[in-house]
Amino acid sequence: MYAVVKTGGKQYKVAENDILTVERIPGEAGSAVVLDEVLAVDDGKTAKIGAPTVAGTVVSAEIVEQKRGDKIIVFKKKRRQGYRRTQGHRQELTVLKITGIGAGKKPAAQKTAAQKPAAKKPAAKTAAAATTAAKAPTKKPAAKPATKTTAAKKATPAKPAAAKKPAAKTAAAAKTTAAKKPAAKKAPAKKPAAKKTD
Repeated sequence: MYAVVKTGGKQYKVAENDILTVERIPGEAGSAVVLDEVLAVDDGKTAKIGAPTVAGTVVSAEIVEQKRGDKIIVFKKKRRQGYRRTQGHRQELTVLKITGIGAGKKPAAQKTAAQKPAAKKPAAKTAAAATTAAKAPTKKPAAKPATKTTAAKKATPAKPAAAKKPAAKTAAAAKTTAAKKPAAKKAPAKKPAAKKTD
């Protein structure tokens, strides 16, 4: 019996008691892991292919160790530019031992842990909304005079802004004239060498 499992963005064909090295999965050595993205299962008689996964089928595994892969040297270079960068990389990996393939569900502890933070977030949002509602009446009277001053400010800067535009144009024109280089002068034509008469 074997199964095709997807983990870490890769697919692996696994059978019971296989040792497998995959991308890092959180957990300590000896802890159990459930791989629920089973793409296909074959028991020797029938094959089930999921769309995209086989419903109700999981692969259970045990973490053997957490390790790091071999060092890879990343070297970048752009020729004739003086650009060279060297960087090392070691991928974090998890070694798994497949303990079983079959029907099953995720551990209940993982589901309840996922549900509890979701329950806390709406409560936090309502508490934040209540505090902003309590603070809102104190801020409104201060905001009204500010809107009048901003309206006054909007009317006055229109004239200086118009005066700034021609100055910007002249500065841009000065930059373009300064940026233009004079045409290169041609070297004067060489005169033919005088013939010597002896």
